[in-house]
Amino acid sequence: MANRSLFQVTLVVDDYDRAKAYYCDVLGFECAEDVPQGEGKRWVVLKPGKDGAALVLAKAATETQKTAVGNQTGGRVGFFLATDDFARDHKSFLEKGVKFLEAPRTMPYGTVAVFEDLYGNTWDFIEPARAA
Repeated sequence: MANRSLFQVTLVVDDYDRAKAYYCDVLGFECAEDVPQGEGKRWVVLKPGKDGAALVLAKAATETQKTAVGNQTGGRVGFFLATDDFARDHKSFLEKGVKFLEAPRTMPYGTVAVFEDLYGNTWDFIEPARAA
C-alpha cells in the first residue's frame, strides 16, 4: 500500500485575519504559513498540533464561495479535532466562548462533543478512547 496521508483541507472563510485569530487564539491552532499571493490572496496554513491535517484558509471570492462559508458540509459535522485531554481543552474552549451544541458524551470510540466554529461549521471535539 502506498504511504499517503491527508495533510491539508481547505476551509472557505470570509476574512483571513478573522479566521486566523479564531482558530489560533480560541482553538489553539498554530499558524504554520501566512504568505501573500498577490491580488488580496494569501496562503494561510493553520495546524491543530504536531499531528494531523492542517487547514488552508481560502477567502471566499465569488458568490458561490461566499454561500459556502459556514456550510461547507451541508450541515453535517465536517471536521474532527482530537485532543489528549478532553476535560482540560473543553474547559478552555468554554472559557474562550466556543459554542458547544451538546454536553460531552462517552462513546465506544472516545469522549466527544459537537461545537460550532465562528462561521457555524460543526466540529466533533474528541479524545479518542485508549486501546485496551
